[in-house]
Amino acid sequence: MTDQDDEIEAASALAAFAARYEPDIAGQFLDGVAGLRARMPGADAMIYDNYQGLVVGFGPPTRVSDAVVSILALPRHCTLCFLQGAGLPDPEGLLRGSGSRVRHIRLTGPEMLETPAVAALIDSALDRARVAIPDAPRGRMRVKSISAKQRPRRP
Repeated sequence: MTDQDDEIEAASALAAFAARYEPDIAGQFLDGVAGLRARMPGADAMIYDNYQGLVVGFGPPTRVSDAVVSILALPRHCTLCFLQGAGLPDPEGLLRGSGSRVRHIRLTGPEMLETPAVAALIDSALDRARVAIPDAPRGRMRVKSISAKQRPRRP
């Protein structure tokens, strides 16, 4: 199996996982994944179909724990998570959360990723990442885990 075959298989799995959500949530999620992949072409995209929701994390091809951002689909909305976000400058006050590392933004649509404030947060997260994401070659997309037990994907 080639890398291209692996990429096609992972993309097909992602589409199947997303199809279990309401169409507007699935569309927003998949558009968000595509936008983040375009913004970080060298990042590996790691797919997790977890108990709570569907997640794609983006990071360098080193360790999963070095991931920088992820997008999460839940039954009623999508969330952009900054996995090393506790120290990010946030002049617009968009970030939510009080943990020691992660901050998040509830997305209102995929176009939100392109707003200047969110784009600046993503840029800042990439600049401050513990391990830099390479510019090239294109990162891999792969399914990392599928939970046997899952909450309902529709409200």
